[in-house]
Amino acid sequence: MNPREISENNERLILSEFATLSVNTKGRRREEEKCDLRTDFQRDRDRIIHCKAFRRLKHKTQVFLSPESDHYRTRLTHTLEVSQIARTVARVLRLNEDLTEAIALAHDLGHTPFGHAGERAINSLVEGGFTHFEQGVRVCEVLEKGGVGLNLTAEVLDGILNHTRGDWASTPEGKIVRFSDRIAYINHDIDDAISAGIITENDLPREATEYLGNKKSKRINSLVKSLVENSRGADIKMDGETEKYYEIMHKFLFDSVYTNPVAKSEEKKVGGIIEGIYEHIMKHPEKLVGEYKSVLETDGISRAAADYIAGMTDHFAVATFDNIYIPKFWRI
Repeated sequence: MNPREISENNERLILSEFATLSVNTKGRRREEEKCDLRTDFQRDRDRIIHCKAFRRLKHKTQVFLSPESDHYRTRLTHTLEVSQIARTVARVLRLNEDLTEAIALAHDLGHTPFGHAGERAINSLVEGGFTHFEQGVRVCEVLEKGGVGLNLTAEVLDGILNHTRGDWASTPEGKIVRFSDRIAYINHDIDDAISAGIITENDLPREATEYLGNKKSKRINSLVKSLVENSRGADIKMDGETEKYYEIMHKFLFDSVYTNPVAKSEEKKVGGIIEGIYEHIMKHPEKLVGEYKSVLETDGISRAAADYIAGMTDHFAVATFDNIYIPKFWRI
């Protein structure tokens, strides 16, 4: 047996009967010759890590727009925290850690500049609407590698599409990522908000901290432990009490941070930047190049403009707007 076949055999021997085995993948949109070294899910993980969209996550907003401190989360560090939590859960439940990791690393590839503010702005402009989870699939299947796409397995694409709301992923590994995303962001967003002086530890709902823990590590441990202890087979879930206190904490964050006028004071400018770039592209489609030019020909100017803007980092979006609309001083 070659190394891949050994790994596939190890999955059969070690993983739970409910795990998604790499040999049972539903496959890729385009058939490929198997790798001698890696399973299909390991190969997907590697493609995601090496793609341009993954690298751009380091300059995309998580909660706070372009914070001056180096210690606030970005979309990339959020992704790594989700991956760490998800892999821990998958390993304990003896589910497929490689598939879990691939979904976790790719789950936010479709995010726009300026976080959810950018997503809302593009959604209000593009024909047919816009969501970051649908865009994540589009990035992987249509836009990456110059328009060829990463050609990921169906299970990874399913996990990306269903990681945030609506239908749940069809695999237990995808369900783990959805829970891990929630566990990660509620705790690191509290951490960042405290660092920013938006809230203090004492502001957190006391009934929730008494149940889940009064420190970030304790809260993550409580949520992960509940997930591990209450999941059965392919049914991934927390117990009702833990879920209740999670929702209390989430509501507090929504009221105190996600809609806080101080924390979100700069977000009102996001719509103008996104709309300005979008209108410019609509008037000047010749500015689009590469994969975006191909989208223009197949899906129209509106979708091409949305794809182009969604792929931007925060800094590149600001620079693009500046180049289009801000007069430059004459150089003598």
